[in-house]
Amino acid sequence: MSSSPQAPTRAVTADADTRPSLTVLSGFWPAATFAVARTLLAADTSLLLVRHDLAGIRDGLVRRVVRTGAGIVEDEQVTLRHGCVSCTLREDVLPTLVRLTRTHPGQDLVLMLPEVVEPEAVAAACAHCLVDGAPITDLIRVDSYVTVVDAEHLLDGLASTDDLKTLGIAAADNDDRALADVVVRQIEYADTLVLWGESREGTYDTSRLSVLLQRMAPWATQVRVHGDIVDADTLTRQLRHTHRHRPETPGIFARGLQGYTLGAHEPEPDYGVVSAVFRARRPFHPQRLHDVLEDVNAEMIRSRGHLWLASQPDTVIAWEFAGGGLAMGSLGHWLVSLPEAHWEHVDDQRRLAAALDWDPYYGDRHQHLVFIGLDTDPVHLHRTLADCLLTDAELADGEETWRTYPDPFTDCFPLAAAEPTDTDKEGARPA
Repeated sequence: MSSSPQAPTRAVTADADTRPSLTVLSGFWPAATFAVARTLLAADTSLLLVRHDLAGIRDGLVRRVVRTGAGIVEDEQVTLRHGCVSCTLREDVLPTLVRLTRTHPGQDLVLMLPEVVEPEAVAAACAHCLVDGAPITDLIRVDSYVTVVDAEHLLDGLASTDDLKTLGIAAADNDDRALADVVVRQIEYADTLVLWGESREGTYDTSRLSVLLQRMAPWATQVRVHGDIVDADTLTRQLRHTHRHRPETPGIFARGLQGYTLGAHEPEPDYGVVSAVFRARRPFHPQRLHDVLEDVNAEMIRSRGHLWLASQPDTVIAWEFAGGGLAMGSLGHWLVSLPEAHWEHVDDQRRLAAALDWDPYYGDRHQHLVFIGLDTDPVHLHRTLADCLLTDAELADGEETWRTYPDPFTDCFPLAAAEPTDTDKEGARPA
């Protein structure tokens, strides 16, 4: 086996920041998201709110509206070369933000995303797409990614088995996402969550939703807004100029591999909400794991993470469950399966996490899964998954024997000829 990769060194600098700030608002229920946006405008009439209506996106048409607390500044229909969300971000959203910082110097911005857009897509565009030859972060400081969830509809959204095409709100012809997938990804990428309103079931259920959100995104600051009167100044202090966004924080698929918190282990029910973290060094037996996939997710609202199979010991496998559907896909190679010369091309944080947790035999390979549900039995869950790990006798057979096991996942997780980056996901496949 290869030796542990050396932990990289980093330098940290802090400079005064005079750029206007950008708050990114997302949420699947536009009424609640827009209510938050209007509240922020009421507290600061100079704030610029940017919205894009994607109703005509399949025909290459997008409506852009820019407004302040005093009224509408722009209301234009934009024609795109291609009708898709990434084109909208690249061709109009980012250029509009840059233009507004130049025509309205000193004014902060709020970008309200359409209901089907995931904030991670915006973060990726900000990081990689250039406007006038430079990243927008040269001119704008991304202050926070805020996701607004409607307490009245949250559980229905998380439990929904509908896909966006069935609902008629798909962002493109090839948009196969489920409603629940969008909701959980909006929640999980946020650094700030706003729980808006009250559950139809009353105060107890609203508190349960608050705990559920904390378990789904323990890294996020949570703000609760309920009642007929909203204090605009208080909400503004809670949501703006918080400096909560950390651009180096990876998306949910790379989070665990890079040593960030993937979930909280809270096996004791809190308002009925249970969050269980399963970690192990031994590989899963492919057939035994396949046989329990339905059982382990039967009572779950969300599960996520990564794993390794004995029969495919080179591959990091992503695990994602929401809305009744499980998807698994390749996240590339485990570092232990790569020649040491390739390690320098791997993300620094990934190498650091691997170095801190390196095993002389397994290397960086491990199981890391998080399960979140209501009134679930974490002990039964742990025993079920532990029974899928290789036994002592199977471990003794060695890796060459493991590769010959009957594998229901054969050809599901191909590794690219060239080593992908840590955040590459070669396509999740239904399990």
